[in-house]
Amino acid sequence: MEATVPELPEPSSAAGSATASSAPRSLAEALRARDDASLATLLHARPDLLGPVPGDITQLATRAGTRASVVRALDRLDRFALQTAEALAVAPDPCPYPVLESLLAGEHGSGSGSREDNGARAELPRALATLRDQALVWGDDERLRLVRTARELLAPAAGRPSPTGLGPTVAEATSGMSPTRIQEIVAAAGLPATHDPVSAVAALTGLFTAPERMSALLDEAPAEAHQVLGRLVWGPPYGEVTPNPTPPVRWLRDRGLLLPASARTVVLPREVALHLRGGLAHRETEPLAPAVPADREHRPQLVDANAAGQALAALATVEELVKSWEHTGPPVLRAGGLSVRDLKRTAVTLDVSEPVAAFWIELAYAAGLLASDGEADERYAPTPAFDDWVELPPAERWSVLAGAWLPATRTCGLVGDQDAKGRTLSALGPDLDRSAAPEVRRRVLELLAALPEGGSADPEALLARLDWERPVRGASPLRARLARWALTEAEVLGVTGRGALAAHGRALLEHRDPAPLLAPLFPEPVDHVLLQADLTAVAPGPLRRGVGEVLAVLADVESKGGATVYRFTPGSVRRALDSGRTASDLHAFLAEHSITPVPQPLAYLIDDVARRHGHLRVGVASSYVRCDDDGMLNEIMADRRSAGLGLRRLAPTVLAAQAEPGALLDGLRSMGYAPAAESLTGDVVVTRADAHRTPARSAPVPVPDGPPVPDTTLLAAAVRAIRAGDLAATAVRKEPASTPLVSGELPRTSAAETLATVQAAALTGSAVWIGYVNADGAASQRVIAPVRVEGGFVTGYDHTADEVRTYALHRITGVAELAEEHL
Repeated sequence: MEATVPELPEPSSAAGSATASSAPRSLAEALRARDDASLATLLHARPDLLGPVPGDITQLATRAGTRASVVRALDRLDRFALQTAEALAVAPDPCPYPVLESLLAGEHGSGSGSREDNGARAELPRALATLRDQALVWGDDERLRLVRTARELLAPAAGRPSPTGLGPTVAEATSGMSPTRIQEIVAAAGLPATHDPVSAVAALTGLFTAPERMSALLDEAPAEAHQVLGRLVWGPPYGEVTPNPTPPVRWLRDRGLLLPASARTVVLPREVALHLRGGLAHRETEPLAPAVPADREHRPQLVDANAAGQALAALATVEELVKSWEHTGPPVLRAGGLSVRDLKRTAVTLDVSEPVAAFWIELAYAAGLLASDGEADERYAPTPAFDDWVELPPAERWSVLAGAWLPATRTCGLVGDQDAKGRTLSALGPDLDRSAAPEVRRRVLELLAALPEGGSADPEALLARLDWERPVRGASPLRARLARWALTEAEVLGVTGRGALAAHGRALLEHRDPAPLLAPLFPEPVDHVLLQADLTAVAPGPLRRGVGEVLAVLADVESKGGATVYRFTPGSVRRALDSGRTASDLHAFLAEHSITPVPQPLAYLIDDVARRHGHLRVGVASSYVRCDDDGMLNEIMADRRSAGLGLRRLAPTVLAAQAEPGALLDGLRSMGYAPAAESLTGDVVVTRADAHRTPARSAPVPVPDGPPVPDTTLLAAAVRAIRAGDLAATAVRKEPASTPLVSGELPRTSAAETLATVQAAALTGSAVWIGYVNADGAASQRVIAPVRVEGGFVTGYDHTADEVRTYALHRITGVAELAEEHL
């Protein structure tokens, strides 16, 4: 089997001495050679390096190589940049650019090591530039080096296969093998014997990396041996063997084409796999981001109108939700959050499914409209911000909701899932924050915004693009779930219409006020309804606030949509009478706000309920029932359903009860009567409940995904501080005759020597290097040019800070003069 494999030698020392001397020898040197713009790019891409600002380039390089920082940087690479890093992890260190190119794109030509041009060769410079910008790779094209921590994370190991599917090198796989066994393998492979194991391993490696010799060796292999190699070549490279392996496996093992990994496991060496693969590190490379085409196209006006309808329904749903909790909100669980029973009850109230109810609850909470009241018997209730919100114009109210949804990290889709300890996650409960949610949500909208206006995308195409941009190492499905939830929530909220981004959704994404675009799409509120003979009323649009509030008390909502249908029942009419309104008030309201005559059945219903309303009076004895009609009281006493109320007659028109007034009212109403509550003075008690509000509460703060991305001002200041610290750390000093200075340590001089040196520098106008400890105990190195020394302080121009500063002499640990060539 003919195959070509790229040579993987260490770069020879024959390279030009000028190139070798100018090439950086460490990541710190590579960073020090960067210009300010390049350092700012690094800090912008990896903001965790700024906490706190590194004191100099060496500290920056050290921090950039820590495991936590490297893991975070790798997780934010696109797929091809990550594949490039994975290829470098299995390449020689350092790796020439041509070798890396062949690992990803194959050899030029049409041999078995060539790969159909999929753009990998053209995209490699971009991917390599990304890795360099983020300080994951350093060195010139002749000596590319992957940061050691990244190599450790991506290189294959016994317990952690490489993403490339490659195994360990021959040298790594034979590290624990006896010298005698190594010599046996060398002899079986047709190589001359050597004097030591190191040279034997080198000879075997040379054989496996020589294409022609390797092909000749494989030509001698049995056909079944090629089948065994074919099962291992693309990974995983490990296979189990029996104590008495088959002849093909024994043939491969004897010649080192399979090496023992444990007592019953063999591994395919990396050099052999690369030869069989034609020198390719990955079976498939993905250099180009998957396209997200427009799956369907709609008229932009239709998209905007559809989204506006959803937005209007969202406002009505959130208002209905919060108002349903303003009298007796659901209790807060001991562990925090909403119980499953209360979530189901809320879903029934809103006439939606439980996941959708959880979305509206979390949205109202994120917007600061709902919160816990903090009482001993803690319950959820509207906040004072809700009262301000309902007074805003509809478009501005929607802007508040959408503005809270886009950056929110609380993820309602997780409600009902279980955490790591097996506990069910509840709405409004802890552990719902997912810091990746805002990034995924915004990226989904950005991909929709890139389509032509009115264009919607296939969700699978969106998911494929997101997976390429942030391939998750470890195959966590969370990002895919977040993307699907984002699409659903955007449609329900009215950010999108028919799957396409609406104009006001585009404004929201671009940090513009969406209200001016949305307001013209909302219908004008109406102040009238159409009364029908079947005891229903139809509101042909959104009702004005005052009209809607009265009608919501007088009738029950039967159906929602573009037109809301209300139904009048005896219970709803009694509810209106209990709130303090009279029958004449209700007749006047209907006559004023109905564009059709009041149907006779509705008028009879109101009069009939009003005639019976208050005929019975309930007061406090424990409680009592008073009625001028003693026949009705006799009827109540004779009714078996009243047995639990503990009634007894006090007078012909008065019954006493053991039940509390509220329970007595409910009991009589369940028996078909319409009693009214009575005060101590005999007046009818208006039973309108006072709306409950929490103390002032702020909306929950999103949990950030790591440190925030620094702005331009902060980046410039950080770069300047790092350069200044590096200047002080690398300045060449004169070494005192008594105690030589150790690089990186603060100088130590006596107080007298310090004072004399800075005074002399002030007289001569020269610069000195000092060690300084500030009031917080932080030590730093400075290069200053003293101009005045008095009162225990030295004032001078600080070259590291590029400004004039004053330092306390007693906080200077020591001072040293700069070498003459650095003055």
